Amino acid sequence: MGAGTEPDGSSRSDEEWERFLRESVAGTADAPKEPSARARGVAKRLGAEPGPGPEGWRSYTPARPRRRTGWPVAGLLALLVLLVVALVPGRVVDLFAGDDSPPPAARPAEAAQRPTVDEPFRGSPAADWASGAGGITVPKAGAVGWMSAAEVERALASSRDFLIASGLEPGVLRGERPEKAIALINPHQKDVQDLLKTAFQTPGEKNDPLLLFSRFQPSRTRLVGDVVKTRGQLTYREGERGALQVTADVTFVYPVTRADAGGDGEIVRTIVRRELVLSWDNPDKVVTEPGTFSIVSYKYDMTNGGCGAPTGYFTPPFGTDRRAHGAGTEIDPYDRTTPVGRSESSGDECGKATRS
Repeated sequence: MGAGTEPDGSSRSDEEWERFLRESVAGTADAPKEPSARARGVAKRLGAEPGPGPEGWRSYTPARPRRRTGWPVAGLLALLVLLVVALVPGRVVDLFAGDDSPPPAARPAEAAQRPTVDEPFRGSPAADWASGAGGITVPKAGAVGWMSAAEVERALASSRDFLIASGLEPGVLRGERPEKAIALINPHQKDVQDLLKTAFQTPGEKNDPLLLFSRFQPSRTRLVGDVVKTRGQLTYREGERGALQVTADVTFVYPVTRADAGGDGEIVRTIVRRELVLSWDNPDKVVTEPGTFSIVSYKYDMTNGGCGAPTGYFTPPFGTDRRAHGAGTEIDPYDRTTPVGRSESSGDECGKATRS
């Protein structure tokens, strides 16, 4: 039997001999002990070729174990990054921004709370307050001193009218003289009448119209919309000489912008909390006029309304002025549990509003 032939006389192909030789190297049980000359020649040729050569027939190379730590760790890290981006995207931007990169105009959460022309109270506790006179609570009337229950009811209504005319009347807010409110003040009360004579012409610390009235200078400031938010109440008791003494404690929130600002101008909320004590005196004991009251005391707290010497108007800070304005003691203008702190003799200190 010649080399390179099968027992039946057929010839082996070169590919079969190469496969045969690889099986022999791998130790196949039925490999011949001594390959033929042709086999030795093919083996010599294969040994001279570079590379591992084709894989042997019926041979088995165990697969290399795959490391599974890489994908789960990388996948977990990717999920964590996606979660951080979803929750705090602003912080991720900061991490990848260079030192020279400008800060974002506003964080998403802050932007969502920023007031707009359509929603000037957005982001403010006042958003849930009543509008205008609806936020001023008037108690049920009962007889007090020289007044019957019906007279007390009328006096309470007139006291509320004064708050409307002095703090909510659109013309007064635009700087006009508060004639309706002044008409309710006892014309025989000399100290208050002296204040009214000079306050609108030459305002000062003791003769400032803001002590009693809310006013903005129309050339500088305009209100946003026609809604002012309020919260407060009237209470009453018997005062001196049997008078009906009414105490008003009301907070007013005014959204304002620059007079020349467009629809996307900066909006600031000026917050004023007033406490007025009014005396409805017995005309038999005090010189007064029917339907008028005397002012026992007046004081107010104000934030975002301006600092410095009185001008007779609230001067809300905008832009860079706003940052300088908020450099003082922190004040929560919506905290109605503390006494009203600003009185007739208050200075020009400014506080920093913790909420607006």
